[in-house]
Amino acid sequence: MLKGFKQFILRGNVIDLAIAVVIGLAFNAVIQALVRDIVTPLIAAIAGKPNFATLHFTVHHSVFLYGDLINYLITFLSVAAAIYFLVVAPVNALKARRARGTEAAEETPEDVALLTEIRDLLARNSGGPA
Repeated sequence: MLKGFKQFILRGNVIDLAIAVVIGLAFNAVIQALVRDIVTPLIAAIAGKPNFATLHFTVHHSVFLYGDLINYLITFLSVAAAIYFLVVAPVNALKARRARGTEAAEETPEDVALLTEIRDLLARNSGGPA
């Protein structure tokens, strides 16, 4: 039973997953700091409020705290933008650059090349244009 557990733990995908989780947590801390220390003060400078949590409205003595939702939406959009511009866009650009360097000329499929060769041979043997 312990041998099976050892094989499971030492399997490559479990180690890769553990590394991905640790790196993801570290990256999450960086993104949260970016949002908290850079993006939120920018929004506060534009909107005049650094925290929207106190915004609310009342209907029949029921209080709706929509400001907290605004805070979470701003945080979500900021994190999504940071991930896109700091990770996704550079990785896509790197992939495109690598693809350009290794891009081979499109090869004709084997069956099409064979049919073309047969057509040319038949045209030569019948005296038609090559």
